[in-house]
Amino acid sequence: MSGDDHRRPYVLLSAAVSLDGYLDDASPDRLLLSNPADFDRVDAVRADSDAILVGAQTLRSDNPRLLVTDPDRRARRIAAGKPEYPVKVTVSARGDLDPALRVWHHGGDKIVYTTGLGASRLGDRLSGLADVVSLGATIDFGTLLDDLGRRGITRLMVEGGGRTHTAFLSAALADELLLAVAPILVGDSSAPRFLHPAAYPGGSGHRMELADVTRVGDIAVLRYLPKGHDAIVGI
Repeated sequence: MSGDDHRRPYVLLSAAVSLDGYLDDASPDRLLLSNPADFDRVDAVRADSDAILVGAQTLRSDNPRLLVTDPDRRARRIAAGKPEYPVKVTVSARGDLDPALRVWHHGGDKIVYTTGLGASRLGDRLSGLADVVSLGATIDFGTLLDDLGRRGITRLMVEGGGRTHTAFLSAALADELLLAVAPILVGDSSAPRFLHPAAYPGGSGHRMELADVTRVGDIAVLRYLPKGHDAIVGI
């Protein structure tokens, strides 16, 4: 809970990984870990979210649009009084973001959380494309969540990348983790990993609660509650 009457959003981390824990390989082309049915599952999770957050490196490497692609899901959002698309949220400490990236030019409001230095770089660059918010000298994800709560965001989907997932988990800010495990081995230490070394709450002695396991073709989707059963209250 923040210092005012607004609650922080429920935070759901979503990722697809190889069996050996990689988000991608090291080739120039993106490795598609999910199958078509799993991509549709992710689209449904997006449609149920008020905002989708990705880190700056994910924007630069994948250049995603971060849309809900199914028109029926978009129509249901509108019928429920929601915007057609979730708000798109990006985090960039340095403000190194290209205004030509696809995310700025497709549906939905956009917010960039950055530092004072990053805001000075982005103010003109993203004028008319995104709301640039300075969090001060450093990026504090708790403060970011407080601001999203004040904006009426109640459910936040975090889609990566690895440093962003690490930041939420190490700060005990994640309520749910949806991990799609693909039957692929990457085996390249230069490829991006799902998580990075960090001081995670409870260390290696903490066991997350496994709430569900779903088979989606050759993908296993694991649903974990990092904080235990109480996390489900935020749904």
